Amino acid sequence: MQESFWLQRWHSNQIGFHARQVNGQLQRHWTTVAGSSDAAVLVPLCGKSLDLAWLAAQGHRVVGVELAEVAVAAFFAEQGVEPVITQEDAFKVYRHGRVELFCGDFFAFEARHMPGCALFYDRAALIALPAEMRERYVRHLQQILLPESHGLLVTLDYDQALMDGPPFSVSDAEVRSWNGTIWESELLESQDALEDRFRARGLTRMDERAYHLRLL
Repeated sequence: MQESFWLQRWHSNQIGFHARQVNGQLQRHWTTVAGSSDAAVLVPLCGKSLDLAWLAAQGHRVVGVELAEVAVAAFFAEQGVEPVITQEDAFKVYRHGRVELFCGDFFAFEARHMPGCALFYDRAALIALPAEMRERYVRHLQQILLPESHGLLVTLDYDQALMDGPPFSVSDAEVRSWNGTIWESELLESQDALEDRFRARGLTRMDERAYHLRLL
């Protein structure tokens, strides 16, 4: 999971992980997580997700962090808008309307880049990371966000022995393993997400789960 892996995937357009529609679990469960708040939302490893535009349409300031500049530029091009581009520390930042995308390493993103943030959304970050990197990721997320922050986490769970990631399998037990130290989690929904492309790779089961998280 070196940076070069993801940059190569984006530059060669090997982006099967990019969803062509807004995530259904986001649409169904976001109000459970955010309530009536229109506060800023952090979206780690955001790619060019349509979920960014959906969150902005709900009235949020949306701050995404993405390594691949080609993905950041593509998001705004596909939205048909011209972003303002600035440099902030190690990040090239693209801004238009309510959306701000920081191009760079998520582990270099700090609370000072988004002070006072108390909402987050993760559909493609945790499952993009191998097991040995996931705890580092969740602890870094905890450092960026305020205590008592709320978030929506969407995971995939399947038999990792049958298919290598990414996307990687993140079990319910793993999510709950951080209860009491990183967050408290509540399972909101689990649905069958097995597609033909995954069946072709040998899978017989894939569950997509949505969790409401409260950071400690």
